[in-house]
Amino acid sequence: MPVTPTKAMVLAAGLGVRMRPLTDHIPKPMVPVAGQPLLDHVLDKLGNAGVVEAVVNVHYLPEKIIDHVAKRTRPRVIISDERDIVLGTGGGVVKALPLLGETPFFHVNADTLWIDGVQPNLARLAAAFDPARMDILLLMAPTTSSIGYGGRGDYAMLPDGVLRKRKEHQVVPFVYAGAAIMSPSLFTDAPAGEFSLTKIFDRANEQERLFGLRLDGVWMHVGTPEAVQAAEEAFLESVA
Repeated sequence: MPVTPTKAMVLAAGLGVRMRPLTDHIPKPMVPVAGQPLLDHVLDKLGNAGVVEAVVNVHYLPEKIIDHVAKRTRPRVIISDERDIVLGTGGGVVKALPLLGETPFFHVNADTLWIDGVQPNLARLAAAFDPARMDILLLMAPTTSSIGYGGRGDYAMLPDGVLRKRKEHQVVPFVYAGAAIMSPSLFTDAPAGEFSLTKIFDRANEQERLFGLRLDGVWMHVGTPEAVQAAEEAFLESVA
């Protein structure tokens, strides 16, 4: 049966080094694109998808994020404070697990940005997530139609959605778009302290329980100051 997550983990603890000088005085999730911070784009999508509580982790310039989300009610934001420790993308989730509960949750990077197609992509993820077959369902963007992305991709995707990780010298057609649904059971034997989520992805991949769903719409890789302008132009075109 499909699931409808009511909780989400939003990764907002990064240093935003490649986004300097925009991130000299504000954390990357607070960089504005098309009139609002990246973080608000993400939280608005989560609220529209039925999420009631979003756990947002913070590390770099944490007060700016904490103050900004304090009055938000849709979704309500719970802060996972990592200002005194670096936990990485994986360790940050482990720390927040007591707040996320025991059912599958949305997992979204605070700096991911996309324009939905006919159906909202988070709703599509929820409809496609099958806990009997999968532990993780990643939203995958086609590399050729993404804005601001010039890499080799992350995964190839089989017709049934099973993902195959890119080998070292390979080029594959899909890149992880920074949004997913995950089962908490993934982290049962997770390492303590700092580690990358790719360890969890790889383990699920080996067990053939890592799946992907093609993004409907346009994904924007907002990794540099120059990419902000490209993203804003894409937004303008989408509402024209």
